[in-house]
Amino acid sequence: MVRIRLARYGAKKKPSYRVAIADKRSPRNGRCIEYIGHYNPMVEPPVIVIDLARADYWIGQGAQPTETVTTLLKRARAASAAPVEG
Repeated sequence: MVRIRLARYGAKKKPSYRVAIADKRSPRNGRCIEYIGHYNPMVEPPVIVIDLARADYWIGQGAQPTETVTTLLKRARAASAAPVEG
C-alpha cells in the first residue's frame, strides 16, 4: 500500500519535513516514490508547500494520507483558496 506521509529532515531539535509518497513498509526517511512538498513548523507562521495536483493524483491512485498529512492538505487547500490581499 502506498502512503502519503512526512519524512523528517533538518537539524537536531529543528525539524523540517518533506511530504513523501512512499510504500507503507519502507522506513520513515527511506526510499520514496516522489516528494510532493515540504513543511516547516519552526517558523511563524508555519510554512506548508504541497503540490495539490500531485496529491490529488496519488489519492486517486489509491494512496492513503496519514492523519497529519490530511490536516496539512486541508490547511494548504484553505491557503490556496484564500483571496490575495494587496
